[in-house]
Amino acid sequence: MGATLAKVWQRFAGQQEMRILMLGLDAAGKTTVLYKLRLGEVVTTVPTLGFNVESVEYRNISFTVWDVGGQDKIRRLWRHYYSGTQGLIFVVDSSDGERAGDAREELLSVLGEEEMRHAAVLVLANKQDLPHAMPAAEVAEKLGLPGMRNHKWFIQSTCATSGDGLYEGLDWLSRAVPSRQ
Repeated sequence: MGATLAKVWQRFAGQQEMRILMLGLDAAGKTTVLYKLRLGEVVTTVPTLGFNVESVEYRNISFTVWDVGGQDKIRRLWRHYYSGTQGLIFVVDSSDGERAGDAREELLSVLGEEEMRHAAVLVLANKQDLPHAMPAAEVAEKLGLPGMRNHKWFIQSTCATSGDGLYEGLDWLSRAVPSRQ
């Protein structure tokens, strides 16, 4: 009964639910992004050895965000989180140009999976506050985004510790992902 009332209230109030998967290489800032959005503050993080899942409320949308660890051995497990995903937030460390090729390989691998064929892709070019950070346009080129034709995509410059750019990215994602209502 309670679940039914909650669904009726969400429709009445206009709230939408979205399942968002957040991926990226290790140390890109995924967990910092998640908790900056969820709590509005920076929390001390350690490498994620599994996943974090949180609901993030923004405007009339409830994002269920799955932040999955990015270490090499964990990446093989990412596919277990694809089912039902409507949007992908792919976080990139903009100051780590040496691993841009690895990030590109992983992103293309994820988007090549059948379960991800309709997912909208938000790339967060994170750590823009660091010296030698690549601008978002350069990150987009290194990831091959301009040639991507099968997915809606957007890249947003961000600094997870200050929150710069995070909500602009969510604005795009909220428009790009179709409603489940």
